[in-house]
Amino acid sequence: MPHFILEYSRNLEPELDVEALFRTLRSAALETGIFPPGGIRFRAYPCETYLVADGNPQNGFVHLTLKLGHGRPIDVRRSAGEKLFAALTEHLNPIYEKRPLAISFEMRELDPELSFKKNNLHGSGVQVETAAPRASGASTARVRRTVRGRGGGAPRH
Repeated sequence: MPHFILEYSRNLEPELDVEALFRTLRSAALETGIFPPGGIRFRAYPCETYLVADGNPQNGFVHLTLKLGHGRPIDVRRSAGEKLFAALTEHLNPIYEKRPLAISFEMRELDPELSFKKNNLHGSGVQVETAAPRASGASTARVRRTVRGRGGGAPRH
């Protein structure tokens, strides 16, 4: 984590350079110091069908959702969110100055009991983290292990 999901109205193309925006946001995210580089993901979804405000076809929107792992204090998340929103709006300002544009940003903290992950992007080992049921079904426990020296994820038996 974090995962950045960008939705935008297709009418912003070609003015909106999504890859440049992602580079700007990645730099801002790393500057916060709270996101591990190996966990950062970006993806974008241009919306073909949309209606913004009064329906004027010049109206556009950009909505960024950030999904992040559980555990950071609210003040840390707020500070990071403010930095990311500032980077987002600054990057989009040339478009904002030319046309009607709605810019929004939402940060969502994932429930640790319902977040399942597996990847090998964090260095020499493979981190496997899942939510595992406890005996008697009372709650769940976090299971985290690092498998070293393999790129396939599962440990050898």
